[in-house]
This record gives sequence, structure tokens and C-alpha cells, in this order.
Amino acid sequence: MDKIRDIMTDEVDSCSLLDNVYEVAVKMKELNVGAIPIVDNDKLVGMITDRDIVLRCVAEKNPPSSKVEEIMSKDLITVTKEMDAHEAANLMAKHQVRRLPVVEGEKLVGIISLGDFAVHHLTDQKAGEALSEISEQNNVIQH
Repeated sequence: MDKIRDIMTDEVDSCSLLDNVYEVAVKMKELNVGAIPIVDNDKLVGMITDRDIVLRCVAEKNPPSSKVEEIMSKDLITVTKEMDAHEAANLMAKHQVRRLPVVEGEKLVGIISLGDFAVHHLTDQKAGEALSEISEQNNVIQH
């Protein structure tokens, strides 16, 4: 069985509480990613997704200069490097998220996404079902 450390992305760019929404969006564009962890003094304090920017900033007519704190998700589901990959896939399905920050204590050390599972050919039936469930439910929500 794979552990998170075997399949996670360990080079993760982040933003800080000093950044505004515009700066986060620019970083997302430059990195071609849909989520950016927010770190304060090496402590993971939140996460902003492209969806957060649309729903909590643009749709509510807040300016791009809004503080990240105002729109970031603060109640995060996290995993550790030693967690079983199948357990992480089940967490993703249960909480309907496509990525999970990997932490040591409160420090961000990586991120795991649906793409990481696909790239590493996680073939276990349970993990596959969990990932399918996320995709199916998110497609229903988006329409």
C-alpha cells in the first residue's frame, strides 16, 4: 500500500495572509493550479481555490484587493505523509474535495490531489470508487 509520502507533491507554492486575492489569482495563473495554500509563519492557516475566488469574491462584488483571510477556507481537512493513500482517497470522497494539504504538525510539507492518484496508478478498487464518487458528485454540483 502506498503512503501519502510516496505520491504527494512536495514542492508547493503558497501565499501569506499579507497577499490579496488578486495576487493569489495571478500566482494560480502562473503555476496553472486551482488552489493555493495560505501560510502564516510556516503554519498552514487556510486554502484558496479558484472556486473560492469566484464565489466569495467576484460573485459577492468584493474587490480583487480583498484580503485572502476574507475568502479562504479555514476549516481544512489535512493528511500526514505517513497516512495510507487509500485512507486519503476516502477522506477526499467523504468531504468532497479534490486536494488535501499534507502537514507535519501545523507546517505545510506538500499537497495530494486527485491527479496524484491518477499519475501513480492507484488501482485499488476502493480508492478508485472514492475518486469516481468525487468526480460524479462534483459534476452534478457544477451543472
